[in-house]
Amino acid sequence: MKKVILSTFMLFGIAFSSQAQDISKNAIGLRLGDNDGFGTEISYQRGLSANNRLELDLGWRNSKEVDAIKLAGLYQWVWNIDKGFNWYAGAGGGIGSWSYSINGQKDNGTFLFIAGDLGIEYNFDFPLQLSLDIRPEIYLNSNDYRENNFGPDLALGVRYKFD
Repeated sequence: MKKVILSTFMLFGIAFSSQAQDISKNAIGLRLGDNDGFGTEISYQRGLSANNRLELDLGWRNSKEVDAIKLAGLYQWVWNIDKGFNWYAGAGGGIGSWSYSINGQKDNGTFLFIAGDLGIEYNFDFPLQLSLDIRPEIYLNSNDYRENNFGPDLALGVRYKFD
């Protein structure tokens, strides 16, 4: 039984290492989504190895009634599907601050969140990357900001790749 389990782990290791690929050392651009008004985020990705990277996103909202800012950081694993087409998964979290003034009522606060990330991306032969991902976020201390402490964040990413 031990030999079967060991063989299975070795087989999975070979399969995942054969799909490893070189990802961009750096990519910067926009992540366009719709999570509680943080619709546009400045997004930066930093390659850490052949198939791992760090993503940092800064989102903000400035409207007549609500002002907010959010910083997210995620560690991602990237797997190649075919040539420039990849899928990725990750985990991380972040921090944010908000304030609102609606009908004379004012309030403000900060929040922390943890997040997962699952997406697909295409890396063109020229320095452009397009991605589509979903990032479910669980807010830890945001009772005044969110009613249910959960936010699904679906977004399209457009980034410029460079070394």
